[in-house]
Amino acid sequence: MSENKNRVILVGNLGADPEIKITPTGRKMAKFNVATNETFQNSQGEKVTETQWHHLVAWGKQADKAEQELQKGTEVSLEGKIIYRQYVDKDGAKKTVTEITVLELSCVAQRSKSDA
Repeated sequence: MSENKNRVILVGNLGADPEIKITPTGRKMAKFNVATNETFQNSQGEKVTETQWHHLVAWGKQADKAEQELQKGTEVSLEGKIIYRQYVDKDGAKKTVTEITVLELSCVAQRSKSDA
């Protein structure tokens, strides 16, 4: 049995092009958001779609892949782990951020930025 039990698998669409940054140590990072949709019928029989937004961070080779292959609207399949971070904002308020660190990434419809 696997030691790592913190895993999430998502299939969704990018809300915007990935934001690429290089850390002071030279490590590449890509930040992006993915929307997932769930459709169901409510008690009145109407079709309802709920959208959830997920904040993702990719590092190194996965960040390279995100930079090369992802753009707004791209359908992506990914595996990652959930991370909770805390920080204090400029007003002194404690904030908690939930994000997913990308471990594996692939485009559902293989399309690169050069194809656009």
